[in-house]
Amino acid sequence: MPHQRFPKVEILSIQPHEIQFILSDTDTSVANALRRIMIAEVPTLAIDLVEFHENTTVLNDEYIAHRLGLIPIKYTPPDSMGGGDCNGAFLPHRECVCYERCPRCSVEFELDVNFDVAVRERQVPEHERCLPFTVTSADLRSNNDLVQPAHFLSQEEEGASHDQGISIVKIGPGQHLKLKAIARMGISKEHAKWSPVAVATYRFFPIININEEACSTLTQDQKQQLVDVCPDRILEIDPVSGKIIVSEHAWETATFTEDLKIAQNAMKKRPEDDDFVTVEHSTDRFIFSVEGTGAMDAEEIVMSSLRVLKDRLHYLGNMIEALKESGM
Repeated sequence: MPHQRFPKVEILSIQPHEIQFILSDTDTSVANALRRIMIAEVPTLAIDLVEFHENTTVLNDEYIAHRLGLIPIKYTPPDSMGGGDCNGAFLPHRECVCYERCPRCSVEFELDVNFDVAVRERQVPEHERCLPFTVTSADLRSNNDLVQPAHFLSQEEEGASHDQGISIVKIGPGQHLKLKAIARMGISKEHAKWSPVAVATYRFFPIININEEACSTLTQDQKQQLVDVCPDRILEIDPVSGKIIVSEHAWETATFTEDLKIAQNAMKKRPEDDDFVTVEHSTDRFIFSVEGTGAMDAEEIVMSSLRVLKDRLHYLGNMIEALKESGM
């Protein structure tokens, strides 16, 4: 019977749009499965159908429809303040029993921006009335209060932006854009616009070992040379003892380069001597970095990916049981 594992998660940092954590006591297959699910199988909402009523802007219908599809759509559960998992709140369009669309499988957005009307309503000064302005995601009006475009990734991004949301098209005098957009639930395996992540990566946790006995034969200049040859500064010299020690945050920056090995080989008296410092990667500990697009909070992305992985394993277990019962 294979060795049973009990994976652990250690949170390093967490923000609404980004999370870093260490996954340990597992192997590469589980870590990579989790990463791939976060990228391609966590369901989100995205604009999938656009009906144009009038478009006299400089961009054609297809171009604007493509830009609308890439706007992150955030579902906020009634008991939450952030972007949550829409899996229980909506059905995939192909699984819904409605004729065309309904509130159970879709959300409608309307956009109606007329340059001349907008200039009058905004009370733009006379000398600026001919200057074009940007139609953004803030101009989209949803028929569901729980579903809105994610205009910005963070408050810092909102403070630095010159617009009120994600740019769609610039509109000038005499131009008018009116459309209806339908958002549906899907996964990134079908189209990248449904991906909830901008970044979902992991790297191996570094294991840095210092051979004290071998290092004692080095001069201070040689020790300093070993410290300097590491581009990521994972080593330093203790000012009290003069020994080589591992930097405090070496695990955050450590890379597996050949520079250190080449420098050590040049310092050895014999090629078969032990290395002074070894940097290896752990096979059961992984550092994850996940950054969302705004459609879901980073924490919810991780929790949803674990749910999808659990459901897949449960389905696999049921299929195996069914095969056993059928005698195959």
